[in-house]
Amino acid sequence: MVLQAGRVHVSGPLSGVKIVELAGIGPAPYGCMLMADAGADILRLERAAAPSENGGPYWDITARSRRSVAVDLKRPEGVELVLDLVAGADALVEGFRPGVAERLGVGPDECLGRNPRLVYARMTGWGQDGPLADRAGHDIDYIAIAGALWPMGRAEDRPVPPLNLVGDFGGGGMLLAFGVTAALLEAARSGQGQVVDVAMVDGAASLLTHMFSFHRLGIWKEERGVNLLDTGAPFYEVYETADGQYMAVGGLEAKFYAELVEGLGLAPEDLPPQNERAHWPETKQRFAAIFATKTRAEWEAVFEGTDACAAPVLPPFEAHRHPHNQAHGTYVEVEGIVQPAPVPRFGRTPATVNRPPSPPGADTDEGLSAWGVDEARIKALRQSGVVG
Repeated sequence: MVLQAGRVHVSGPLSGVKIVELAGIGPAPYGCMLMADAGADILRLERAAAPSENGGPYWDITARSRRSVAVDLKRPEGVELVLDLVAGADALVEGFRPGVAERLGVGPDECLGRNPRLVYARMTGWGQDGPLADRAGHDIDYIAIAGALWPMGRAEDRPVPPLNLVGDFGGGGMLLAFGVTAALLEAARSGQGQVVDVAMVDGAASLLTHMFSFHRLGIWKEERGVNLLDTGAPFYEVYETADGQYMAVGGLEAKFYAELVEGLGLAPEDLPPQNERAHWPETKQRFAAIFATKTRAEWEAVFEGTDACAAPVLPPFEAHRHPHNQAHGTYVEVEGIVQPAPVPRFGRTPATVNRPPSPPGADTDEGLSAWGVDEARIKALRQSGVVG
């Protein structure tokens, strides 16, 4: 799907919701992107920066679907501007370290004092309290402490960081979007706002819930790379093909496993029972030897139309060309840049990329005007250097 540059009609389920975003990096912008794609009118407040040197579209796709306003929060006039915007907002999102928003004068007390219905969302790694709350960290640290990094890796090898998908985006940005939306629903009923404390360490821990169930059942060992979903099982693994590419298989259920075995040219009686763990290493070796005899494309052809749960492992920048992703619209193109489409999908009020990402401060006049700041005040703020 190709979207034209510029603005489109905003129709998502959050249309009419107004959110002030105190710009940060990583999870908070991603969570705001999800809500903006879903129709929320988000005003992104950030420091001005130099324009992109490549002359092309602004690079930060997570800043899409919302306007960018440059404001100096170290100036009293800048703080007053934020509080005035908050007075007409439904929510505010900040991603500072604990205590920073308070020192700037835009903490929960000040903002809820201006607007008691406000949802005040805080995005951090460690949360607002605890011995690590004021310490620096990144995704890899949060998921390490949460217990999510330990299981990721092969037997007798070190844990492998899953990019920054588990802490920053899954346990952070998505949890932020959920938390804000849930609190907005409650505020609509009660007429009262509240603080939403979103911590990546909490989100990463929450994503482990199913593993705690497996452990309780006695089917998950602490040892890495020997379990059902961590490359221990031969039927939930990645195999190299003859051309140096890879196929992923996930034939967990017996009927899917049977189709996988058939596609590999084997018969059930040629193999040990599927769930006898003692035989998993030898079965994995047999599967690996067979996958190495054909190219990825050949294996795709073998498993096409089956329920063997076998799929090609695609590089992220090739994935948009896969027939399913094309037909399903998993990716969109905006101003020549291919990127993931808005999620999830809504039948009556579809989400969309309603504008490409703006460089910091590119929409200052437009954004402030749309939020009710009069032209004379914008001009005065610009002349004094409070906005830019």
